[in-house]
Amino acid sequence: MRAIDTTIHWAKAHERHLSALFMAGGFAFDSWAFGRIDQPVTQAVFILYLLMAGIAIAALHGLESRPEPRRPSERVRAGFMFATQFALGALLSGFCVFYIRSASITSSWPFLLFMAGVFIGNEYFRHYHSRLVFVALLLFFSVYSYAIMLVPMVIGRIGNLAFLISGALAVLLFFLYGRALAALGHDRYRGARRQIAAGVAVITVLINAFYFLKVLPPLPLVLTDAGIYHSVHHQAGADYQVTAEDEPARWRALFGTYAILHIQPGARLYLYSAVFAPNRLSTRIDHRWEWRDPGSGAWKLQQDIPIAISGGRQDGFRAYTFKSNPREGQWRVNIVTSDGRAIGRVRFSVEHQAVPPAVSQKHLK
Repeated sequence: MRAIDTTIHWAKAHERHLSALFMAGGFAFDSWAFGRIDQPVTQAVFILYLLMAGIAIAALHGLESRPEPRRPSERVRAGFMFATQFALGALLSGFCVFYIRSASITSSWPFLLFMAGVFIGNEYFRHYHSRLVFVALLLFFSVYSYAIMLVPMVIGRIGNLAFLISGALAVLLFFLYGRALAALGHDRYRGARRQIAAGVAVITVLINAFYFLKVLPPLPLVLTDAGIYHSVHHQAGADYQVTAEDEPARWRALFGTYAILHIQPGARLYLYSAVFAPNRLSTRIDHRWEWRDPGSGAWKLQQDIPIAISGGRQDGFRAYTFKSNPREGQWRVNIVTSDGRAIGRVRFSVEHQAVPPAVSQKHLK
């Protein structure tokens, strides 16, 4: 018993550090454990955690709404608070995993930072889990985040319609949940109702702002592979055969530089990409080739090539485009949705030379 008491005392003394460690470990585990977003097991896990959080919040609310002599003990209250924090933490960690997978960091970092802040807040402000407003808003954010992932897979398309349906579904489900909370404890819910409504409005406005400013990642699309090559050939089998410039000539050993490709005047460069989409989802992506004007420093669009993709392949739908006789200088190819949401980006520089560059062949599956 003394050893157990000592361990408990040590854990309480180092609670903040242990929370950070377990939070990082849980996120790392989720990154490894979660597979495809369209797998039934993945969806079942999200639904289970949503139910667990919703039931725990409602049950504690109902108990706290009782007259003073019949209110729950500290042990019961702590149990429900732990269940709520655990379920919400698992949900937010899972959302972070999939949103990060889908995001182009250069364009989606504000939303990812916001998502990380909500995740960390759930872990560190644990004493607020006894407060109805705090947990109710975390639950609404979780329902909204899940709807954004789920609806495109159900209707088989992405875009404004899917996003608006997601928002309407999240608000409707939370409205019905609010009615259930009111039935379980009318007086306590009435005292928090205005704050909850204001919080729901703020969250809805923020998520819509992130979406229409094209900061929200284009879930459920994920860039699984991308590269720039001297040639690309789709073989009779399943593989693509490409020629890549040899590494010593292709990279500089300085920080902040990009791949340098040496080409003869008139030659082509190819952009290969593989984009994962769930089963039954069909959409369009674009390869936008841009060259940086050395005079103004502005990126200028050189060509925009649309590509129709369909979902279901584990390693992503593969496609390539090419640019003939690219001028010298810095280049980038933005891989985006049809409405301009960033999926990924490949940056490189082009230098002309009289002789063919040293290249090697590789296979892409």
